[in-house]
Amino acid sequence: MTVLTMKELAFIEDEIRAEVIIAKTMNWCATQCKDKELSKTLEEMAEKHQLKIADLSQYFNQTNNIQ
Repeated sequence: MTVLTMKELAFIEDEIRAEVIIAKTMNWCATQCKDKELSKTLEEMAEKHQLKIADLSQYFNQTNNIQ
């Protein structure tokens, strides 16, 4: 596995935090929509960001090789 620096790990953590904020915001917006189609689209977009969170977290948790 690739050895990552602390700075690279910090970038990954920052990206995870950003994806969490985006997913929560889109879910909140979906709950505020009266248009069911738009609400569904926002929920689907939020789900895509949640999947990114899972992927990044999995990679981050597997990385034990730190310089």
